[in-house]
Amino acid sequence: MDDESDIKQKAGRILRLLDIHYPDETRCHLRYGSPHELLFSTILSAQCTDERVNEVTGRLFKRYQTLEDFAGCDIGELEDYIRSVGLYHSKAQAIRSSARMLIDDYGGAVPGELSALTALPGVGRKTANLILGQIFGIPAVVVDTHVRRVSNRLGLTASADPQKIELELMEILPEEHWIRYNTQIVAHGRGVCKARWPECGRCFLSGLCGSRPNEPREINQ
Repeated sequence: MDDESDIKQKAGRILRLLDIHYPDETRCHLRYGSPHELLFSTILSAQCTDERVNEVTGRLFKRYQTLEDFAGCDIGELEDYIRSVGLYHSKAQAIRSSARMLIDDYGGAVPGELSALTALPGVGRKTANLILGQIFGIPAVVVDTHVRRVSNRLGLTASADPQKIELELMEILPEEHWIRYNTQIVAHGRGVCKARWPECGRCFLSGLCGSRPNEPREINQ
């Protein structure tokens, strides 16, 4: 990898191009109406697409409208609602347990601290950072499968470990861009820099990319 100053200069050029091509990509693609809905949507999104999660939560959030609804729900019924997102046993338990913790420990509010968020069942750093950025406006780097894949291809990081990627990106990206880096990269990863068949020929970042053009590649999701 290049030295730190070169990487930061490269990152700056990438960010300027992302701002030009994705000026309106500032919010995550999960649909929600309250902080706890975003929290639960992100729990559901593990190993599942945002599109599928949005389909499920469109029905789910009509059935369970408050934290109390989730905390007191029948676990079997909740599993039925979320079955199509996969891992529905563990996700249902995490959602109900998190709802109870939010009520018992935080007065029904979603906390705005990383340590408090990651103490909730089913919540890791990715979910916590998303909540911090989208709900509280606290700068945070969210490393999902798109950020991991595209950041590796661009040569901004060579790691496969999400937490290491997060820390490395925090070093080279200006803090004011941390939140929207995720949403812009998600848009780019879905539309252009796809997992198996990246469309390098129409990629505005191709001149800054360390990957070989038009090479199919398997990326662990």
